Amino acid sequence: NRESKMPYCSQCGKQVSDRDVFCGECGARQPVAVPRAKDPLSRISSRNASLICYIPFVGWIPAIVVLASERFKRNQTVRFHAFQGIYLFVTWLIVDWAVAPFFDHVAGIIHIGIGVLLKLSVFAVWIFMLVKTSQNETVRLPLLGELAERSIAASA
Repeated sequence: NRESKMPYCSQCGKQVSDRDVFCGECGARQPVAVPRAKDPLSRISSRNASLICYIPFVGWIPAIVVLASERFKRNQTVRFHAFQGIYLFVTWLIVDWAVAPFFDHVAGIIHIGIGVLLKLSVFAVWIFMLVKTSQNETVRLPLLGELAERSIAASA
């Protein structure tokens, strides 16, 4: 019954439409309910929230969203994966922008193998983390896992 769900004027009590800004009877302005912003992560599982943090090259974006989300504010496991995913992306940046170019200047022709090998290694870690996280396993990467745990402790 649609009529029973219709709101009433805040001034005179006459029935008004939920879309009315002013009461048709007394002319009083009606309070407008501000719709709450929906949490974009409201329907995502903890496992999937952790998983998207390891998407190669772009996982840092959902990781930041996860860290900012009210839903996962107290979920230490998801926050761990978000921080570790961000640190893994930073590792990629360091290898891509600093380490590989260093070998360009130092190693000459051999640098191609070293730079590519290092980039493939970071990419392989991303894939490894996707697989392990999809199996609900938490792998603490050397150095990056410790940094992630410290970040959780500092943000608590």
